[in-house]
Amino acid sequence: MKKRIVATMLILSMALSGCGSSGSADTATTSAQKVEDTSSTEDAFSELDALGDVEVDKNIFDVTITVPADYVGDVTQEELDAQAKESDIHSITLNEDGSATYVMSKSQHKQMMKDLADNCNASLSDMVGSDDYPNITDIKANSDFTNFTVTTTSTDLDLAESMSIIVFYMYGGMYAIFNGSDVGNIHVDFVNADSGEIINSADSSDMAADNTENQ
Repeated sequence: MKKRIVATMLILSMALSGCGSSGSADTATTSAQKVEDTSSTEDAFSELDALGDVEVDKNIFDVTITVPADYVGDVTQEELDAQAKESDIHSITLNEDGSATYVMSKSQHKQMMKDLADNCNASLSDMVGSDDYPNITDIKANSDFTNFTVTTTSTDLDLAESMSIIVFYMYGGMYAIFNGSDVGNIHVDFVNADSGEIINSADSSDMAADNTENQ
């Protein structure tokens, strides 16, 4: 399952290497498409668990992010040193287990989280009225992506809209993990565009509990 979310890890490398926002947004969209391709809720939570292998430590003066070996690939310390110099972060260390530890300033981490939020919001905007989600007219998320409000012309969710819940869970989980905070609960409301009434609600905590019971 980890292979499916390699694109997510690229958001980190893009933010650190100063790539343009459009490229990062494409990566975020690709990540969402990978999530939509999962065949079950168990697959979705396996992917979120894999994301949880990323370790983030917020220290007094800097932030340390350790990316697992599966996502680092075949690189040398010299290549990582060059990347650190190019991106102007403190250091990147290749560990014995193949993982890589990035050390950056708090301001750089703050900018990385802003870029990640911008990329997620851009991808959510791309979902609105798309071929995959023709009935969705608006998607709004709060600042930490723990609460989503999806406006739709549907009175009953179609299959694509129902599956989109997993995408929102993934974005919320991804943001929390890179921010170094607990994933907690992610809440999604679907609101009918004509009546303004909530026609469906979902909570990731309920989905996680159901998945645990079925194991």
